[in-house]
Amino acid sequence: AIAITEQPVSVSVPMGYSFTLRCRAEGRTSLQYQWFCQHQSVCRQIPGATKQDLPVTAQQTQLYTCRINDLYKNAIFSDWVKVEVHQCVARGVPPRLWQGEPVIVLNPTEQRVEVGKPLQLQCAAMGVPAPSYQWYRNGNLLENQKKKKLWITHTKVSDSGTYLCCASNSHGEHWTNAVDIHIGRETLPPAEHLQLCRLVFPLATGKIALLVGNNRYQHHPNLMAPVTDVFELSLLLEQLGFQVVSLLD
Repeated sequence: AIAITEQPVSVSVPMGYSFTLRCRAEGRTSLQYQWFCQHQSVCRQIPGATKQDLPVTAQQTQLYTCRINDLYKNAIFSDWVKVEVHQCVARGVPPRLWQGEPVIVLNPTEQRVEVGKPLQLQCAAMGVPAPSYQWYRNGNLLENQKKKKLWITHTKVSDSGTYLCCASNSHGEHWTNAVDIHIGRETLPPAEHLQLCRLVFPLATGKIALLVGNNRYQHHPNLMAPVTDVFELSLLLEQLGFQVVSLLD
Protein backbone atom coordinates (compact mmCIF):
# COMPACT_ATOMS: atom_id res chain seq x y z
CA ALA A 1 0.00 0.00 0.00
CA ILE A 2 3.07 2.28 0.25
CA ALA A 3 5.15 3.23 -2.79
CA ILE A 4 8.39 5.20 -2.64
CA THR A 5 8.38 7.84 -5.38
CA GLU A 6 11.80 9.38 -4.63
CA GLN A 7 14.70 7.45 -3.15
CA PRO A 8 17.53 9.17 -1.25
CA VAL A 9 20.86 9.25 -3.10
CA SER A 10 24.43 8.60 -1.95
CA VAL A 11 26.82 11.55 -1.72
CA SER A 12 30.56 12.03 -1.37
CA VAL A 13 31.41 15.28 0.40
CA PRO A 14 34.09 17.08 2.45
CA MET A 15 34.04 17.20 6.25
CA GLY A 16 31.56 19.78 7.54
CA TYR A 17 29.58 20.02 4.30
CA SER A 18 25.80 20.49 4.78
CA PHE A 19 23.20 18.90 2.51
CA THR A 20 19.78 17.22 2.61
CA LEU A 21 18.76 13.61 2.09
CA ARG A 22 15.27 13.35 0.52
CA CYS A 23 12.68 10.58 0.53
CA ARG A 24 9.15 10.74 -0.88
CA ALA A 25 6.38 8.13 -0.76
CA GLU A 26 2.67 7.71 -1.49
CA GLY A 27 0.07 5.67 0.38
CA ARG A 28 -3.64 5.25 1.01
CA THR A 29 -3.42 7.05 4.36
CA SER A 30 -1.17 9.72 5.81
CA LEU A 31 2.43 8.56 6.11
CA GLN A 32 5.02 8.79 8.86
CA TYR A 33 8.80 8.95 8.24
CA GLN A 34 11.71 7.89 10.44
CA TRP A 35 15.39 8.07 9.43
CA PHE A 36 18.09 5.64 10.58
CA CYS A 37 21.89 5.71 10.28
CA GLN A 38 24.53 3.00 10.49
CA HIS A 39 28.20 3.42 11.38
CA GLN A 40 30.64 0.54 11.90
CA SER A 41 27.82 -2.03 11.87
CA VAL A 42 25.80 -0.19 14.54
CA CYS A 43 22.38 0.91 13.30
CA ARG A 44 20.41 3.48 15.28
CA GLN A 45 17.27 5.57 14.96
CA ILE A 46 17.97 9.29 14.52
CA PRO A 47 16.05 11.22 17.20
CA GLY A 48 13.63 13.78 15.77
CA ALA A 49 14.30 12.74 12.14
CA THR A 50 10.65 12.24 11.27
CA LYS A 51 10.28 14.34 8.12
CA GLN A 52 10.70 13.62 4.43
CA ASP A 53 13.92 15.66 4.31
CA LEU A 54 16.90 14.94 6.57
CA PRO A 55 19.41 17.80 6.97
CA VAL A 56 22.93 16.42 7.41
CA THR A 57 26.24 18.07 8.25
CA ALA A 58 28.91 15.57 7.21
CA GLN A 59 31.09 14.41 10.10
CA GLN A 60 31.85 10.77 9.34
CA THR A 61 31.20 8.19 6.66
CA GLN A 62 28.01 6.26 7.38
CA LEU A 63 24.85 4.80 5.85
CA TYR A 64 21.29 6.09 5.97
CA THR A 65 17.83 4.69 5.30
CA CYS A 66 14.27 5.95 5.87
CA ARG A 67 11.32 3.93 7.16
CA ILE A 68 7.85 4.94 5.98
CA ASN A 69 4.70 3.58 7.64
CA ASP A 70 0.95 4.27 7.35
CA LEU A 71 -1.94 4.17 9.79
CA TYR A 72 -2.51 0.47 9.06
CA LYS A 73 0.98 -0.37 10.39
CA ASN A 74 2.28 -1.15 6.92
CA ALA A 75 5.96 -0.16 6.63
CA ILE A 76 8.61 0.02 3.95
CA PHE A 77 12.28 1.05 3.96
CA SER A 78 14.06 3.19 1.39
CA ASP A 79 17.32 2.13 -0.21
CA TRP A 80 20.40 2.35 2.00
CA VAL A 81 22.56 5.25 0.84
CA LYS A 82 26.15 6.07 1.71
CA VAL A 83 27.36 9.44 2.91
CA GLU A 84 31.10 9.32 2.28
CA VAL A 85 33.10 12.00 4.10
CA HIS A 86 36.57 13.07 2.97
CA GLN A 87 39.23 14.67 5.16
CA CYS A 88 40.31 17.21 2.55
CA VAL A 89 43.25 19.57 2.69
CA ALA A 90 42.24 23.23 2.51
CA ARG A 91 43.02 23.75 -1.16
CA GLY A 92 41.04 20.63 -2.10
CA VAL A 93 37.80 21.69 -0.45
CA PRO A 94 35.25 23.01 -2.99
CA PRO A 95 34.22 26.66 -2.63
CA ARG A 96 30.89 27.60 -1.08
CA LEU A 97 29.39 27.87 -4.55
CA TRP A 98 30.12 24.18 -5.21
CA GLN A 99 27.05 22.60 -6.82
CA GLY A 100 28.07 18.97 -6.36
CA GLU A 101 30.07 18.42 -9.55
CA PRO A 102 32.81 15.76 -9.27
CA VAL A 103 36.05 16.85 -7.60
CA ILE A 104 38.99 14.43 -7.67
CA VAL A 105 40.50 13.90 -4.19
CA LEU A 106 42.70 10.87 -4.93
CA ASN A 107 44.66 10.25 -8.14
CA PRO A 108 46.17 6.91 -9.22
CA THR A 109 49.96 6.55 -9.11
CA GLU A 110 52.49 5.25 -11.65
CA GLN A 111 53.55 1.64 -11.07
CA ARG A 112 55.92 -1.03 -12.35
CA VAL A 113 54.53 -4.53 -11.97
CA GLU A 114 56.05 -7.92 -12.78
CA VAL A 115 54.10 -10.10 -15.23
CA GLY A 116 51.59 -12.29 -13.39
CA LYS A 117 51.48 -10.07 -10.32
CA PRO A 118 48.33 -8.10 -9.33
CA LEU A 119 47.79 -4.50 -10.35
CA GLN A 120 45.71 -2.15 -8.23
CA LEU A 121 44.94 1.46 -9.11
CA GLN A 122 42.80 3.72 -6.96
CA CYS A 123 41.04 7.04 -7.29
CA ALA A 124 38.30 8.89 -5.43
CA ALA A 125 36.08 11.88 -6.08
CA MET A 126 33.59 13.98 -4.19
CA GLY A 127 30.19 14.75 -5.68
CA VAL A 128 26.47 15.20 -4.99
CA PRO A 129 25.16 12.71 -5.94
CA ALA A 130 28.13 10.40 -5.41
CA PRO A 131 30.04 10.02 -8.70
CA SER A 132 30.17 6.87 -10.79
CA TYR A 133 33.54 5.74 -12.15
CA GLN A 134 34.89 4.50 -15.47
CA TRP A 135 38.51 3.51 -16.12
CA TYR A 136 40.34 3.84 -19.45
CA ARG A 137 43.61 2.43 -20.81
CA ASN A 138 45.29 4.20 -23.74
CA GLY A 139 42.04 6.06 -24.33
CA ASN A 140 39.98 2.87 -24.57
CA LEU A 141 37.10 2.21 -22.17
CA LEU A 142 37.62 -0.79 -19.86
CA GLU A 143 34.19 -2.47 -19.73
CA ASN A 144 34.45 -4.12 -16.31
CA GLN A 145 36.36 -1.40 -14.47
CA LYS A 146 33.63 0.82 -13.02
CA LYS A 147 34.74 1.25 -9.41
CA LYS A 148 37.14 3.51 -7.54
CA LYS A 149 39.61 0.66 -7.45
CA LEU A 150 40.88 -0.94 -10.66
CA TRP A 151 42.02 -4.49 -9.96
CA ILE A 152 43.78 -6.91 -12.31
CA THR A 153 44.61 -10.18 -10.55
CA HIS A 154 47.21 -11.52 -12.96
CA THR A 155 48.81 -8.89 -15.18
CA LYS A 156 50.01 -9.43 -18.74
CA VAL A 157 52.41 -7.37 -20.83
CA SER A 158 49.38 -6.13 -22.79
CA ASP A 159 48.07 -4.51 -19.59
CA SER A 160 50.85 -1.91 -19.87
CA GLY A 161 49.72 1.55 -20.90
CA THR A 162 48.39 4.89 -19.75
CA TYR A 163 45.50 4.69 -17.31
CA LEU A 164 43.04 7.30 -16.10
CA CYS A 165 39.55 7.35 -14.62
CA CYS A 166 36.49 9.50 -15.23
CA ALA A 167 34.26 10.41 -12.28
CA SER A 168 30.82 11.65 -13.33
CA ASN A 169 27.40 12.53 -11.96
CA SER A 170 24.40 14.59 -13.05
CA HIS A 171 26.41 17.83 -12.70
CA GLY A 172 29.29 16.86 -14.98
CA GLU A 173 32.49 14.84 -15.08
CA HIS A 174 36.10 15.14 -13.99
CA TRP A 175 39.18 13.12 -14.97
CA THR A 176 42.05 11.90 -12.83
CA ASN A 177 45.66 12.40 -13.79
CA ALA A 178 46.91 9.97 -16.44
CA VAL A 179 49.53 7.51 -15.15
CA ASP A 180 51.83 5.11 -16.96
CA ILE A 181 51.75 1.45 -15.90
CA HIS A 182 54.67 -0.77 -16.90
CA ILE A 183 54.20 -4.54 -16.89
CA GLY A 184 57.44 -6.47 -17.40
CA ARG A 185 59.36 -9.62 -16.52
CA GLU A 186 62.03 -10.14 -13.89
CA THR A 187 65.03 -7.96 -14.75
CA LEU A 188 67.68 -9.77 -12.64
CA PRO A 189 70.11 -12.01 -14.58
CA PRO A 190 69.32 -15.72 -14.08
CA ALA A 191 72.36 -16.37 -11.85
CA GLU A 192 71.61 -13.43 -9.55
CA HIS A 193 67.94 -14.31 -9.50
CA LEU A 194 68.73 -17.89 -8.42
CA GLN A 195 71.08 -16.63 -5.71
CA LEU A 196 68.41 -14.23 -4.44
CA CYS A 197 65.82 -17.01 -4.33
CA ARG A 198 68.14 -19.22 -2.25
CA LEU A 199 68.67 -16.38 0.22
CA VAL A 200 65.09 -15.21 0.52
CA PHE A 201 62.79 -18.20 0.05
CA PRO A 202 63.94 -20.25 3.08
CA LEU A 203 63.15 -17.25 5.29
CA ALA A 204 60.00 -16.06 3.55
CA THR A 205 56.54 -16.48 5.03
CA GLY A 206 53.78 -15.54 2.62
CA LYS A 207 51.14 -13.18 3.97
CA ILE A 208 47.97 -13.47 1.92
CA ALA A 209 44.58 -12.10 2.95
CA LEU A 210 41.26 -13.10 1.40
CA LEU A 211 38.48 -10.58 1.99
CA VAL A 212 34.90 -11.49 1.06
CA GLY A 213 32.14 -8.89 1.30
CA ASN A 214 28.58 -10.08 0.69
CA ASN A 215 26.17 -7.25 -0.11
CA ARG A 216 23.17 -8.97 -1.65
CA TYR A 217 20.95 -11.50 0.07
CA GLN A 218 17.87 -13.28 -1.20
CA HIS A 219 15.68 -12.49 1.81
CA HIS A 220 17.26 -9.32 3.20
CA PRO A 221 17.67 -5.75 1.91
CA ASN A 222 20.93 -5.11 0.08
CA LEU A 223 23.79 -4.00 2.31
CA MET A 224 26.45 -1.36 1.60
CA ALA A 225 28.81 -1.58 4.58
CA PRO A 226 30.69 -4.69 3.30
CA VAL A 227 31.93 -2.71 0.27
CA THR A 228 33.41 -0.06 2.53
CA ASP A 229 34.79 -2.62 4.97
CA VAL A 230 36.55 -4.65 2.29
CA PHE A 231 38.02 -1.49 0.73
CA GLU A 232 39.33 -0.08 4.01
CA LEU A 233 40.60 -3.43 5.31
CA SER A 234 42.43 -4.13 2.04
CA LEU A 235 44.29 -0.81 2.30
CA LEU A 236 45.27 -1.55 5.90
CA LEU A 237 46.43 -5.11 5.19
CA GLU A 238 48.46 -4.01 2.17
CA GLN A 239 50.27 -1.51 4.37
CA LEU A 240 51.11 -4.42 6.67
CA GLY A 241 52.68 -6.35 3.79
CA PHE A 242 49.81 -8.66 2.85
CA GLN A 243 48.92 -9.66 -0.67
CA VAL A 244 45.16 -9.00 -0.67
CA VAL A 245 42.47 -10.69 -2.74
CA SER A 246 39.10 -8.90 -2.42
CA LEU A 247 35.84 -10.47 -3.57
CA LEU A 248 32.31 -9.06 -3.50
CA ASP A 249 29.14 -11.19 -3.57
